[in-house]
Amino acid sequence: MIVVNIDVMLAKRKMRVSELSQRVGITMANISILKNGKAKAIKLETLNRICEALSCQPGDLLEWRQDGEEEA
Repeated sequence: MIVVNIDVMLAKRKMRVSELSQRVGITMANISILKNGKAKAIKLETLNRICEALSCQPGDLLEWRQDGEEEA
């Protein structure tokens, strides 16, 4: 499964969801869906804007884990 680590990057950058929402141009609800792992897809343009806003690489946001594997 793919795990989205937006919350980790937000904490590292000391940024709130509301600020990320404004910088990226998507709703706080959609960022919440991504954060909580409920999203089925993400547009590459959206991923690009998130990476730009957080000054990170896509690999900082996305992680693959074996199904059933717990967080370390």
